[in-house]
Amino acid sequence: MTDRQEHIFTWVAVVVILLYITAWIGALVEMQREPEFKSEGPGPVAASSPVPVAPATRSITGKIFGPEARKTPYLTEAMLAFLHPLRGESGEVRFAPTLPGEEIAEDAPADAKAVVEGEVRPDFTAPEKSGIYEFAVEMNRAAKAVSDISIITLVPSSEKHGGRIGSYFLGNWPTVTGGVPKTERYQVPAGFIEVTAENQNFNVSEHFRLRDFLTKDQPNVWPKYLLLDPLLVDKLELTIQELERQGVKVQNVKVMSGFRTPRYNHSGGNTAGRANLSRHMYGDAADVYVDNNRDGQPDDITGDGRVTVSDAEKMGAAADSVERRYRTLVGGVGVYTACCGHGPFTHIDVRGYRARWRGTGNG
Repeated sequence: MTDRQEHIFTWVAVVVILLYITAWIGALVEMQREPEFKSEGPGPVAASSPVPVAPATRSITGKIFGPEARKTPYLTEAMLAFLHPLRGESGEVRFAPTLPGEEIAEDAPADAKAVVEGEVRPDFTAPEKSGIYEFAVEMNRAAKAVSDISIITLVPSSEKHGGRIGSYFLGNWPTVTGGVPKTERYQVPAGFIEVTAENQNFNVSEHFRLRDFLTKDQPNVWPKYLLLDPLLVDKLELTIQELERQGVKVQNVKVMSGFRTPRYNHSGGNTAGRANLSRHMYGDAADVYVDNNRDGQPDDITGDGRVTVSDAEKMGAAADSVERRYRTLVGGVGVYTACCGHGPFTHIDVRGYRARWRGTGNG
């Protein structure tokens, strides 16, 4: 081998040895690296560190009850079942009268909150200020508007001074200065609905508005103050449903007389004998008749071609049928003949015990 050939061989050998050493070092480095795992989907390769394995029960329980638990995205009607009693047996009652700060509904779940005008009320209580409020229910981070019931915060009876609230005269109830009420339902009222010129057309149910039950005096005084028991409205709606079940078409029921203030009752109602405790003064009585054409006169609902006391009797019989099905709505049913410029009508109330009579006059 010449000197030149020996020189070339030596350099080739050095290069081969260096390549071998480089490959060996690279293999050692690769062995020291953490293992790499590809993601399951498309995209770049990502390294992941070892994850400790949790016991199966802990993992599943965490998903159901822990921070990973999926929150309810909406509220079902079943979750809002505690509101059903507010709608009454008829399903048509649309108001819940409540004193300021008191519970809107009984048996509300502990985590149910009322959302009124953007304010969350944790104890599901009525707003402090009197008025009519739409509301939503919030539970488990989900909320649902309640479209068919409104809260009515009452004006407490403590606001009444000298027999009136503001400029509106009410008078005084029989036991306001002492004495024992005949029953619990004859106690002095706890609060009143404030009716304004703006809210008087609020629908308390399918067929009735606030203004239907107002005392018929002081026409130019606003606001007015009203007692109206949801049980009465429920019974009236059920009576309508019963008449319709019998084939009677009912589009409109006229409330000839609803709430009567004590002041008005002594001048515009029959105060003889027990009538000085008229249920009209307690907001749970109404004198009514069917008036589909809205002419201010009773309609023929018996189909005999005439308007007589028989029409009032038919409505009374429907109310009586309602009482037999719903004992919580037991009360008075009175049938009145035409008299004194008005036609026959039926008195319906929810006084809490059965009473039946026939009468004349203004009821």
